[in-house]
Amino acid sequence: MLALVFGLFQPAWGQSPAAEKAYLAGQYDAAFADVATDRGADACAFGARMLLAKAMSGDVQPPPALVSAALDAANRALGAEPEHAEGRLQKAIALSLLVRPMSVKEARDSGWGEEARDLAEAVLADDPQNAYAHGFLAVWHVEVMNRGGLLGAMILGASMEDAERHYAAAMRASPADAALHWQFARALAALNARKYRKEVVAALDAALAAPVGSELERVMQERARTLSEAVATWKSRDVEALAESMF
Repeated sequence: MLALVFGLFQPAWGQSPAAEKAYLAGQYDAAFADVATDRGADACAFGARMLLAKAMSGDVQPPPALVSAALDAANRALGAEPEHAEGRLQKAIALSLLVRPMSVKEARDSGWGEEARDLAEAVLADDPQNAYAHGFLAVWHVEVMNRGGLLGAMILGASMEDAERHYAAAMRASPADAALHWQFARALAALNARKYRKEVVAALDAALAAPVGSELERVMQERARTLSEAVATWKSRDVEALAESMF
């Protein structure tokens, strides 16, 4: 069984002021255009991030063509610099999004879920405090349990203990990150809204209290607000269905 994992995005520093400004404003096409002809690892990874941010910011499921373009950009980053941290994270996110619409068998046969996990773990091997790799893996463990059940979790080595460990590490590294809190809350709510209600509410409250500095963070926070309102008033099975449909 493979994880149905949603991506996490770190601040887009390191590019031109114009590109950074466009990113913060949610003008992802303009930000991407700023680096489109640059084949350096940093620029390609940034381009992948812009494509994924655009894919995740819409009101529909991320378009596969856009996610595939982001995967190509991440692969270019890794072609230029095989151990590039952001390139590995953006590739992990893209692979996870491509897995999302697959059946369990298709996802398992693709091998992309395990590859995404391995990429994030490789980032942590080099940077043990990387909040976004920890956040990614926290969601990965929860999603494996959700999608694969007990057997899938056993096969891939997923556990709630590891999910909670990675989430705690992400929070130590970046406690006021709305997207990190939102992603973990969504994954837990989809897994079992009744059993993990306390944890879901705590993570959603943290997401709603976090400062928002970019359009992407605003979108994530609004999704947290929608789910929080559902958790407060809906039946658990309906909350789970809503969380499963969100990204």
